[in-house]
Amino acid sequence: LARARSKQLKPEEYSSGTFTISNLGMFGVTSFKPILPPGCAAIMSVGASKPTAVPDGNGGVKIEKQMTLGLAADHRIVYGAQAAEFLRDLKEIIENPYQLLV
Repeated sequence: LARARSKQLKPEEYSSGTFTISNLGMFGVTSFKPILPPGCAAIMSVGASKPTAVPDGNGGVKIEKQMTLGLAADHRIVYGAQAAEFLRDLKEIIENPYQLLV
């Protein structure tokens, strides 16, 4: 960890992995399609949150912050339905983080 923080890692030490997260949300990018690097099973894109009008359940509208996540997967490694289930479960956790405490 110390070598990584001091920027002493060589490219071959950080160029592969099984799952990668690409966050352009911190730069204000709301949505993008990640490109799967060689050697990775999947990559998830994280976009910035933005205020969005949504139904309030009483026939009205309310404003909520929403963000976009994307997922690209190597289907030789990851079954598409499992990738969709992962995104569904992640959405549930993000919307209801208290579940992590139960």
